[in-house]
This record gives sequence, structure tokens and C-alpha cells, in this order.
Amino acid sequence: MTRLVLVLGDQLSDDLSALRAADPARDVVVMAEVSDEGTYVSHHPKKIALVLAAMRKFAAHLEAEGWRVAYTRLDDKDNAGSIVGELLRRAEEFGAGEVLATTPGEWRLIRALKYAPLKVHLHADERFFATRKDFADWAEGRKQLRMEYFYRLMRKKTGLLMEGTSPVGGQWNFDQDNRKAPPKKIEHEGPLWFEPGDEVVEVLDLVEERFGTHFGDLRPFGFATTRAEALTALEHFIEHALPQFGDFQDAMMTDERWLYHSILSPYLNIGLLSPSEVCAAAEAAYHRGDAPVNAVEGFIRQILGWREFVRGIYLLEGEDYTSRNALGHARRLPPLFWGASTDMHCLSQVVAQTKEEAYAHHIQRLMVTGNFALLAGLDPAEVHEWYLAVYADAFEWVEAPNTIGMSQFADGGVVGSKPYVSSGAYIDRMSNYCSSCAYKVKQKTGEGACPFNLLYWHFLDRHRDRFESIPRMGNMYRTWDRMDDDKRATIIKDADAFLAKLDAGDSV
Repeated sequence: MTRLVLVLGDQLSDDLSALRAADPARDVVVMAEVSDEGTYVSHHPKKIALVLAAMRKFAAHLEAEGWRVAYTRLDDKDNAGSIVGELLRRAEEFGAGEVLATTPGEWRLIRALKYAPLKVHLHADERFFATRKDFADWAEGRKQLRMEYFYRLMRKKTGLLMEGTSPVGGQWNFDQDNRKAPPKKIEHEGPLWFEPGDEVVEVLDLVEERFGTHFGDLRPFGFATTRAEALTALEHFIEHALPQFGDFQDAMMTDERWLYHSILSPYLNIGLLSPSEVCAAAEAAYHRGDAPVNAVEGFIRQILGWREFVRGIYLLEGEDYTSRNALGHARRLPPLFWGASTDMHCLSQVVAQTKEEAYAHHIQRLMVTGNFALLAGLDPAEVHEWYLAVYADAFEWVEAPNTIGMSQFADGGVVGSKPYVSSGAYIDRMSNYCSSCAYKVKQKTGEGACPFNLLYWHFLDRHRDRFESIPRMGNMYRTWDRMDDDKRATIIKDADAFLAKLDAGDSV
């Protein structure tokens, strides 16, 4: 009997477990562009175009490999509008009684398939270094779940950057070498982009028609949309950017959007590249002498360590994770996150880049937009939806722990031991943003004071009961307590005035 084989838009991999379990001689692959997937949040048009174009090309690849593919385009008149609706329609069309599916990465789709009126066999997604059980076994009985220790386990398990039982270079983590301030000049033109062919242009036109009101610029579009292109982009990064990646991975620069970053996460997260081949390519560059250990280790840690860790957290913590709000923050997301004018140069740079590229690197996300959202007390659910919507690499399993946990501390410390907050001094140290800002980063109070300076102490003051006992935050509170009463009162008053302007929708 014919079975349906579901392939989702972030499952574009030949070694997908559902495909391995199927028989090309009798089963039908189902792929569908559906409105539900483009609108459950208002995804960036570039992100939608990337997924749709890559889906169409992957479907053609499967057909060339001998699979029968039932593909539904967004503008097909019979499109059911949802994944489950398309499965039901195709089950009737082909007389299929069962569905083979690789377990989706997001709880909402797992739930949809679980309760679908079809017999759905969910196969584990094996495109990761750690299985769900691996992570759960590691987490069991631990008082705190910290990425560093999980990362070391993954290094030992995979043998990546290992010499026997010891890490290459004699240490697990070279983070201290990877925090250089921005250089005067970037000697790299950025990631490899691809000129859209006719098929991609057709997708762009469709996305413009259907999702043109979504936040974000659709054109120019240059993402890889096939595995071959993604592999070429990987090779380009390894050769031209990886050697300097480590030194400047935390740096931020006005009008330098790429620095030495790879921009490979969208391809990893939709399945065009596998994490094992990306890490192996970086490790090989080290062994050839083409890239230093601090760069290679820092890059591999983001994939083997952090990417695997946050997936484990998302699956372990369950379906309610995105609704958590441990700090009780409730302020609405201000218009500046959607491109409204702001005098805060760092925020205007990151939001403009996000709008135009559907991309910002991890420090821009964590220490500019995320830091501001946390200090200002923005509703973490709204912040989560914003990050999920605006970045091309954002899928909930990877985005939610980064936002709800790492960035907003809304999970109460599951991901991080303390909130990632800073005054303007950190942004000044790691960027050249502040020299072009209307605010003065060295000024602590009064007209022209950097809002990060005001909000930093306001945040610490209002959450003192929760955070003052954390050892790594004790020095902050001792500094606050050494200030005279008038200075503390002025900071709180100025911060309140800034937040009132934010609440009123005024430009800040």
C-alpha cells in the first residue's frame, strides 16, 4: 500500500530518516508550500523565499533520484493551507493510509502531526550529533545545565579537535582569544552570494505578492538554494573568513555587516548542510595549518556545543517553554524594532541590517537588541516572536532557547546562570557604534546619557531580590551601593523618563 513521506521545508536532506524508511517504488513524497507556515509569525520575506526556493529545488532533486513527489505550490488552487490539510488531501488522492515523517523541530508541528486524523509514524531526526535521549540522559540529575560541560562531552563523543582524550591546544575553550575589539578594516568581502535564476525569481515574485507587507526587504536576494551552492558557500568561508573568525567574532562595526562570519546557519537549519560536514571542514582547515585553533574551536563550539545544547533544552523543557516570563516583563515591543527612527545608533544599525539582510550575528542579537529588550522589560513573548520572524536562520527549536533563555532570562536560569545585561561600556568596547551615536556612552545621567547606562542600573535595582545573591553579580550591586543616594535617585528618575517615552511611542 502507498505511504506518504512528509518532507518539511527545514528537512531538505538526502539522509532524512523518513526518506530512509520509505520505498521509492511505492511511496509518495509530500512537500507543500502552505500559508500557515508563512504566517504563524510574520516571517521575513527573505526567509520565506529561501525556504520555498530551496524546497522547489530539493523536490526536483528527489524526482531526479527516482522519487515520486506530490508538490503543492503556494498558489495552487487546491492548496489546503496547512501541512495536515495537505497530508489529508494527498492521502485521499493516492489512497494512502500511513504517513512517514521525520519528527519536526518545533512543538507546534509535532502536536499537529500527533493529533492528525492519519496514522503518522514519527522517525527521530538524526541530523544532529546528539539524540534527544542523549541530551536527556546527560541532563538527568544535574542541578544546572551548562553548555560548556555538554560541549566537552560532545567533543569526546565525536573526536572533533581532540588528541586522544585531551583537547587540541591543551584547553577546551579559547574564548579569551576571541573577544578582540573591531579592527580598523575588514579584509573580507563577506559571504558568497548567488544570483537568482528564473526559478528563484519566480519565487521572489510570489513572496512579494503574498507576503509583501511583512517586515523586511525581499530584494536583493542571494542565498544559496541548493546543496551544491551551500557547499560552495561553506568552502568560501573556510578559505576566506575562518582564519580571522575567532579574533573578531564578537566585534560589531558600523556598515560592516558580515565581518568574518560564515552566514551558514540558514543552510544548516533547513538541511542543505549537515553539522558534521561543516565542523569537519573547519577541523580540516586547522590540521592543514590554514586556520588557527582559536578560530576553529570557536566556530565548532557554536555548532557542536551551542546549537546542540539549545536543541536539547527546547525538547527537554517542553511545549510551554516559549510562554515563560520569570521576570514578569510586560512592556510592548516598541516601534524601533520595526524600523522606526531612533537616536540609538547601535539599535538603528542592527535593526536596519536585520530588515535588509534577515541576518545579524550573535553579539548583535544578544548584546544590542536582546540586551535592550531585557533592560527595558519588554514582554519576552513579543521579543521571541520578533526574533523568530525576522531572521532567516530562525526556527523555534534554536531561536526560543536563545531568546527566552539566553537573551531574556525568561526561563529563570535554565540556559544561563545570570542575565546577559550590560551598560553602554560593553557595546563601546566591542564596536565602533558609539562614536556615531547621538547619545554619549561615557555619560551616566542627564541630557544625552546613553540609555543603556540608565537602563542597566534600573534593571539591577528592580530585580535586586532575584539577582544580588548570584556570585557573578555581587560586584555590580556593590558598585550600585557605593553610589550616593542622589546619584542613584537621578539614574532611576532618568531611566523612568526614558521608559515613559518608549511607552508613549515617542522616538528615543
